[in-house]
Formats: sequence, structure tokens, C-alpha cells
Amino acid sequence: MDTLLLSRIQFAANISFHILFPTITIALGWVLLFFKLRFNRTADRKWMELYLFWVKVFALSFALGVVSGITMSFQFGTNWPGFMEVVGNVAGPLLAYEVLTAFFLEAVFLGIMLFGASRVPGWLHTLATFLVAFGTTMSAFWILVLNSWMHTPAGYELREGIVYAANWWAIIFNPSMPYRLAHMLLASGLTVAFLIAGLSAWRWLRHDRTPAVATGLRFGLTLGALLIPVQILAGDMHGLNTLEHQPAKVAAMEGNWETGSHVPLLLFALPDEAARENRFEIGIPSMASVILKHDPAGVVPGLNDFVAEDGTPQHPPVAAVFWSFRIMVGIGMLMLLVSWGGVWLIWRRGVEGLPRPALWGLAGMSFAGWGATLAGWYTTEIGRQPWLVHGVLTVKEAVGDVAAGMVLSTLLAYLVVYAALIAAYVGVLFHLAAKAGQPPAPHPTPSLQPAE
Repeated sequence: MDTLLLSRIQFAANISFHILFPTITIALGWVLLFFKLRFNRTADRKWMELYLFWVKVFALSFALGVVSGITMSFQFGTNWPGFMEVVGNVAGPLLAYEVLTAFFLEAVFLGIMLFGASRVPGWLHTLATFLVAFGTTMSAFWILVLNSWMHTPAGYELREGIVYAANWWAIIFNPSMPYRLAHMLLASGLTVAFLIAGLSAWRWLRHDRTPAVATGLRFGLTLGALLIPVQILAGDMHGLNTLEHQPAKVAAMEGNWETGSHVPLLLFALPDEAARENRFEIGIPSMASVILKHDPAGVVPGLNDFVAEDGTPQHPPVAAVFWSFRIMVGIGMLMLLVSWGGVWLIWRRGVEGLPRPALWGLAGMSFAGWGATLAGWYTTEIGRQPWLVHGVLTVKEAVGDVAAGMVLSTLLAYLVVYAALIAAYVGVLFHLAAKAGQPPAPHPTPSLQPAE
């Protein structure tokens, strides 16, 4: 493996680890605000108990997200110097806006949010929770502006191979930004919905039958049931936008080699890039044309349209994009089935009537949102290959001149650290859930005798 491939794997490992935690904090901030507002309105202690438990999860996720984000940003200079050399006039300000308008806002008010519930007026604590939630969303906004611009660059001009900003409005609101932002925010909401439902189900299985647990379980399932249809609609709109601006990516997602109409939706296939065909296809006739063109006779682009005259493919790796897309959709359909089925069971039987297999299934899906998010992210980012900034800068042009052995050694170190951190994070969350259901340990009465 050469420096280019190793650098790609290393950055993918870094961003895969990093994205897990903002995916939780973006939506969890707003959920915490909802819990706090419900407590303010009803004075029901269960809402504050939910707040106090999940704010710990928020704090832990926020800390890991910040640390992993800093590590990832270093790679712009070490592994990908060509990125900032060519597009730094756009990327630099956007990253600075994220720090100035979002990260500082989160950092300033996070302390009040975590430790001020009993130390500051209620309205100030609620305001701090709102500002932290708003900050996480603004952080996602600026990062997704940059990422979307890399997919659908607009509002720039090239001078001697260097990108200069010509229209910041066009840069920020580039063609794919609204769809990508909506898709990511909804993904965060679904991730948090299933995390809340899953950990609440696990607490219920451990005989923690407090009103806060029942409410959390009901809330998580309801939120998931409401968001998944909206996510399906947003995903369809995002796909149509991608078809317009990145047809090669859509061709890889569909595993479609020849441009034509009545293209089937492949449920299973083994793409063979060497033979430029699929093996063992199982599909629904004309359904890909229906989904992408809303017409069975709609023409869907094929991968063979994206080949240079010398035979070099100018499309992304097919198998990786094809399968990551199906994993994302498959997890989404499972979320739809589980959330709607869970809400129906609660409506019929109440939380107390949920069968143990359903509770274990929910507990097992606590981190299902992570799987869907990573699969969708791989579809998006691998699907951009061979471009780093579509039509402007290739990945090969941006990679740094670093020895492959050095990249490999740091990659292995990252993987070991990340594996340990993920295991610790998941373990701590389940530990917090188990501890939350236990009565507080009695404090020893301090001695009134003077110390000798």
C-alpha cells in the first residue's frame, strides 16, 4: 500500500471515529432542552431525572468529539497539504466561522449547562442549554457547508490553479448543502432516538421501573417513529440532487453499468469492476428508474459513461459505494420497522406490556444510528472519488510527500487508541445506565469528635 491509499485510510479512520460523537451531541442538545422545558412547565421530577442522566452522556460525547476533531484537523497539514494550498481561501474561513460562531458558544455555556442546575436561576440554566444546543447545530452547519462545497463547488474562481472566493453566498448555499444538512440533522435525531430508547430498554430489563425510564423509552421510540419517514423523504431528495450533480456516484450506488431506462433496483449483486458487470443480481424491475426519475422509463446513468479514452475508470470504487448505500438503507428500514412496531405495542399495552424480546432488540439497537451514519458517510465520501473537490482537485494531487511507513505506523496507533476509546465510551454509557437505577449509597455520618 502506498502513501496515497494509507493516507486515505488514516483520514477515513479519523473522521469515522470523530463523526460518531457530533452525531449524538447535535440532536441530544435539543432533546435536553426539551426535557428542561417540560420540567419547567410541569415540575414533574422525571423530566429533570432524564435531563441529569442524559447531560452526562452529552458531556462525554462532546469531550471525545472535540479531541478527535483536533486530531483530524492536523492531517490537513501533515497528510493533505495540497488541500489547503489549493482551496484554503474557501476552506480556511469556513472552518474559522465554525470555531467562532459555534465552538466558542458551546464551550462558554457548557459549564453552566453541566453544573449550574442548582447554582444559577432556572431561566439562565435553560438559556445555557439552548445556547449549547444552538452551538452544536451551528457547528454542524459550517462543517457541512464545507463538505457540501467540496461535492458541489460554487461561487469560486481559479487563478493559476488556486481557488479564490468570488461569492460567499453561493459558496455557503451551494447546490447540495440544504439536502446534506437536512439529511445529517435527521440522522443525528435518529441516532439519539434509538440511543435513548435502547439504554432505557436496557434499564427496564434490569428492573429499573422508574417513571423517568418509562418516559425515556416512550420518548425515544416516538421520536424515531416521527423522524424516520422524514429522513426517507430527505434521502430521496438528496439522491435526486446527487443524480443531477454527481451522476457517477449514483451509478455506483445503483451498480448500473449501462445508461438506459427501466433500470432495476438491485437488492443484491456482486459488482465486478474488472469485467464491468454484476454477478448474482437480484433486483426489482424498473424500480431504480422509478426512484430516481419517478418514471419506469426514466433514464439512469451508467458507469461505462465515466471511463477515459485510455480505459481508466473516472468513477468511484463500485463495490464499496454499492454496499455501503445498501447497509445505510437496510438499517433505516429496520429503524422504521422497530420504531413503528414499538410505538404500536406501547399504544396497545403500555411500556409495562413490552415483551422481553422487544426490549432486548431495542437495547441491541442502541447504536444503530452509528451504523447508518457511517454507511451513509462512506457512500458520500467514497462516491466522490477520485475527486477531493469535485472537478477542481483530485485526491492524488492533494496528498503529502510522507513516507508510507510513517503513515502506516501512525494509522496503527490511531486504530488501537480509537478501539480502546470506543470500548470505554460504550462501557461507560451502560455503566451510567446501570448506576442510574441503583439507590444512592448512604453517606457516613461525620464524626463530631475533635481530631486527635
